[in-house]
Amino acid sequence: MAAGAHAVTEPTARAAALSGPQKALRKLGLLRPIDLALHLPLRYEDQTRITPLAQAQPGQTLQLEGTVRSAEVRSGGRRQLQVLLDDGSGCCTLLFFHFSGAQHKALAPGTRIRARGELRHGLFGPTLLHPQWQRAEGELPRSLTPVYPASAGLPQAYLRRAIASALERADLSETVPPQAWADCPGLAGGGLRAALLGLHQPPPEVALASLEDRSHPAWQRLKAEELLAQQLAQWQARQLRAARCAPEMAPLAGGLHAQLLARLPFALTAAQRRVGAEIDADLQRRTPMHRLLQGDVGSGKTVVAALAAARAIDAGWQCALMAPTEILAEQHFGKLIDWLQPLLQVQGRHIAWLTGSQNKGQRTQALAGIHDGRAALVVGTHAVIGEQVQFARLGLALIDEQHRFGVAQRLALRSAREGVEPHLLMMSATPIPRTLAMSHYADLDISSLDELPPGRSPILTKLLSASRRDELLSRLRAQLAQGRQAYWVCPLIEDSEALDLRNAQSTALELAAALEGCNGPTGAPVQVGLLHARLPLAEKKEVMARFCAGQIGVLVSTTVVEVGVDVPNATLMVIEHAERFGLSQLHQLRGRVGRGQAASVCVLFYEPGENGRLGEAARARLRAMLETADGFEIARRDLEIRGPGEFLGARQSGAPMLRFADLEHDAHLLDWARAWAPRLLAEQPQAAQRHIERWLGAKSDFLKA
Repeated sequence: MAAGAHAVTEPTARAAALSGPQKALRKLGLLRPIDLALHLPLRYEDQTRITPLAQAQPGQTLQLEGTVRSAEVRSGGRRQLQVLLDDGSGCCTLLFFHFSGAQHKALAPGTRIRARGELRHGLFGPTLLHPQWQRAEGELPRSLTPVYPASAGLPQAYLRRAIASALERADLSETVPPQAWADCPGLAGGGLRAALLGLHQPPPEVALASLEDRSHPAWQRLKAEELLAQQLAQWQARQLRAARCAPEMAPLAGGLHAQLLARLPFALTAAQRRVGAEIDADLQRRTPMHRLLQGDVGSGKTVVAALAAARAIDAGWQCALMAPTEILAEQHFGKLIDWLQPLLQVQGRHIAWLTGSQNKGQRTQALAGIHDGRAALVVGTHAVIGEQVQFARLGLALIDEQHRFGVAQRLALRSAREGVEPHLLMMSATPIPRTLAMSHYADLDISSLDELPPGRSPILTKLLSASRRDELLSRLRAQLAQGRQAYWVCPLIEDSEALDLRNAQSTALELAAALEGCNGPTGAPVQVGLLHARLPLAEKKEVMARFCAGQIGVLVSTTVVEVGVDVPNATLMVIEHAERFGLSQLHQLRGRVGRGQAASVCVLFYEPGENGRLGEAARARLRAMLETADGFEIARRDLEIRGPGEFLGARQSGAPMLRFADLEHDAHLLDWARAWAPRLLAEQPQAAQRHIERWLGAKSDFLKA
């Protein structure tokens, strides 16, 4: 088997020659011996002992050894193979509904076998349904038999042999000094090799529950090593960034920053002033800023970004703001045009708009302004990082909803020009819980806007069963008659054969019919609009413009309105099938209302399941929405319900940065790793690098973004 296992490390050019199991190993990312060694069991089977049938209890999972007395195929109703096994203390029927001729032949009378499964009492007495079986040859195993995560075409027997071979070949030498482990109690002794052997080949007397809940000292050892690797990579990313050069942006008395502050039609909150000072301090250093600006829906992140851009422009540099959707980018563009364009015009400069939907003439004009420096600020979607985009002097990159962009996209916007790397300010309306900030975002400086601007009205959240639709329509009519507007969000664009959910297209038609005869305060009939991702861009813009102008009373939409849409007159948000949405998404949608002086309501419409109940996770999400409107608390609960998941976005590139450690339950190990990572990098940099490569491999690159 050693040769077969070794084949998975061959170059990609020879991948076509690999067998099916070898290709399956590649697909799982099991390329190196260490990858296989760290591919740990899901569960275990005890094949170390034989249980006499006379001593067995119904419901017990056991292993029998005996002689086949008969093996017959019966066709009554459902074709099945019935095998009678005699272990000397009694007889048991092995029942197979799926079997081959070869299997029938192998279970010939007189054959001695071992069979493992759950003992049941059926029509034929003691029965094992579809048991695992093998010929009774050789000694019993001396350790529990691991069952590994696998995929199609990867038999457990092959995987077990590959992992056993990898454990012999992998470099499992110690990379962490003994004094570090002395500070981390409750770990398995004997080092990494002993911990891995204890998990791949545990002795039969081990407490199985401690393996399954990962509280066993060997599991604690692996979790600590994994967290340490992550922290080392984060500290290393900080060190690499500190060695690079960024533009120093000294404040300019009476410059664009001061003019913008004087021009704003509102006063900054204390949180905005505090965060602005943190960013200003970063921009004055020669080390590239790598800061995440997090703030709840409506906390005023855009104006903080505008002030940062003004600092950069004052210092003679260009800025770029990239948003994941054109709607969100356009919202930013509109605000920045109002605030900054009149001030820039005096200098002969402007704000450029750059998206993939522009015609050739508009794009050529925008690119020219970016290249010659007349465009002091560029706002757009991923088109901002296109190959044709050449900045004259990019000094500050702003990325909104950063988790929606891939690693390569974020790195492209930060790429250095002439040895100077732009400062980077990322923004997110999904606050990062403390444990994620300490682990996956440890390489970032984090600023929090934890205060909403004055004048924002509180939002009342209500939970309604879909059976109360008529009641809600009455409320909607009353709001529309007063001149208010509403959002009505659906999970699908159109009817789906696979999912029985409300969709935007049919809902828009139904609402238009239900609101026929409903007039606004001017006497004009209420209009229902439809917005979703498949609409042509021009049509999207027209619908949004009419809704913003108050010409559309009800906007039926998919989650395209999740971020960036700001209509103060909208006071009602209805979310169909709220049980199907994530908690952060529900909170973002709720934040579309409550932006004016009038009281606002968010209605969570839900459909109970077939049993009349919602699933546990759905109940937890809806309960959180009812109990709190605090985005930071929402984020904490979302992490509890889902795990890190989407908080990390494309930074994961589809692969979780942590496979074994649990941030909620292993906080003590995270504290230990945070304390020791900088020491190890300073005192034993080569061992620290080996530790990072062992655990993260190429995934350490994700931390650079």
